[in-house]
Amino acid sequence: MLRRALIALPLILLPAAARGAEKKAEKKDGEAKEVGQYVDLSPVALPIVAQGRLVNYIFVYVRINLTGRADVPRLREKEPLFRDALVRAGHRTPFTLPSDYSKIDTAKLSAALQRDAAAIAGPGLIRSVVVTSQSPRRRVATPKA
Repeated sequence: MLRRALIALPLILLPAAARGAEKKAEKKDGEAKEVGQYVDLSPVALPIVAQGRLVNYIFVYVRINLTGRADVPRLREKEPLFRDALVRAGHRTPFTLPSDYSKIDTAKLSAALQRDAAAIAGPGLIRSVVVTSQSPRRRVATPKA
């Protein structure tokens, strides 16, 4: 009986030790972090249009950063609405960079989606919109000046 208790003791204490290590890591940073105050959108293919012709598609990964008072689970349920707003904005006025057909204009995309996301989520709940990654469907030659 004593042997079983000695074998089980480390297994019982292991979760407590892990929690203690997590607390120490938090204290080292010195500040409380807002964990999970964002909505990541599924990848979206946005068109690149030049001179009225479809030249390329860029797959973008977008993160919508929320304020501290936002109801994160409720807004994560609205992810399809955010994605739909992004697709509509990208087809209405493509986010084409005149100097490079393999990238999108991230500032223009962020501004457009921030405006639409604020309308979907409500005023004061969206902190920022960030393009975390973008990759072209294919490499396209740089346009000639």
